[in-house]
Parts: sequence; C-alpha cells; structure tokens
Amino acid sequence: MSDDKEKVSANIEDYLKTIYQLSENDELVKTTSIAKNLNIAPGSVTQMLKKLYDLGFVEYSPYEGTKLTEDGLRLAKKIIRKHRLLERFMYGILKLKKTDVHSQACEMEHTLSDTAERALCQVLEHPDTCPDDDALIPECDLEFTSCDECMKAINDDLEKIGKRNKNLVSLIKLKKNQKGRISFIRGDYKLLQELSDEDITIGTMISMVNIDHLSDQVEVSVEGSQLTIGKEIARNIFVDTKES
Repeated sequence: MSDDKEKVSANIEDYLKTIYQLSENDELVKTTSIAKNLNIAPGSVTQMLKKLYDLGFVEYSPYEGTKLTEDGLRLAKKIIRKHRLLERFMYGILKLKKTDVHSQACEMEHTLSDTAERALCQVLEHPDTCPDDDALIPECDLEFTSCDECMKAINDDLEKIGKRNKNLVSLIKLKKNQKGRISFIRGDYKLLQELSDEDITIGTMISMVNIDHLSDQVEVSVEGSQLTIGKEIARNIFVDTKES
C-alpha cells in the first residue's frame, strides 16, 4: 500500500467533501445545494455527479439527489480529516487568526501526504475537533484500535500498518436505539483505562439511548446495562454499525 493518498483530483475531492458535509443528516443531497455551496452552475454539477457515479463514489438519481457510496464516504472523510487537522495546527501551533485558517487549509488539504497527516495528528495529540466551528475531526483510517496503539507503533511506516477498510461512526452521531461494535477509541491509555473500568472496550456492542444537550451527557447501553458518559468522551468512541 502506497504512502501517497489515492490519485484523485482536487476537484473530485472538493465535490466529495461538499456532499459529505451537506448529507450529515443522512439525507439525499440535491444538485442545486451542491451548486450553491461550490458556486458552480447546476449543469456542471450534474456532469460531475455522473462522473462520480461512474467512478463508484456516489449513488445518483437526477430527480432525487445523490449520496456517497462506502468508497466515496471513505475519501470524503479522508480529505475532511486532513483539512480539520490543518486548521487545528495553524490555529493552535502557528497562531494564525481563526478567520484565516479555513482558506489556508483548503489550499493545503489536497497535497498533504498520509504520512504527514499521521505525524500532524501525533504532534497535536490526536485532537477531536477543528477550531473554527468545533466540527468533529473524522477518525483515521489506519489499522489501529486506539491512538495509544498508534503511538506505540510510531516508527512503523504506513505500508506495514495497513488501512482500515470500514467506515466507522462516532458514537455521538448514532440515532436513538442505533447500535454498533466499538472499533476505535481516540485517546491515550488514561482514557482507555477509564472506559475499560465502565466495561467499554474495543469489540463491545454499544447502543445510543439518549443525548442530553443541556448537560452534555450521553446515555448508552452496554451489554444490557445503561451508563452515562460525557459528550466529549462519546464523540471519541467510533463504532462499526455494520456489525450490529
């Protein structure tokens, strides 16, 4: 597996990123919405959607809308992850103005290598949100079950590590009663131990019960027992909903 990111044009990446951001509520995205977001004529968007369909990145119906396939979702999350890590780096380390980091990240996200992405995440101590709007940074696609595991393999190259072929979902984004198997926890040994004490570990089935937005508490069900965890912790637990 090559260190380089998949050979996809910046234009295609922008489309996939836009579709992802417009469809975070699992709704089909209208061509007019994409055109407005990218400031491109609807006719040009239609042509690109047909191309993305042929490439296997989207499911597309001219009169209903479009949504990402598993491959399209994987690439969209990849470019968004790089973008938001770059924002975090420029704001937190380089001390650029919050109003400036978005445009800078847009220019750099397409050329950031996977190796640099991993190094950036490690230097920033695996952040979970970007600074401009506190949007969630997608999980990495490496074959790790935690950031602690990644740090222990800091000298291993990406070809040796391999990539995860599943699209995971942050626990915080699960719908009520939706469940999945925990496959990745973003955090260090301290967080892993804290969750383990609550019987929340890699491989555990977990389901969403309720999110209290006022108290930032999340109720979940683990092995039939209800637990309450903080929203900040919940967003760093990633599950495979295909194994539910």
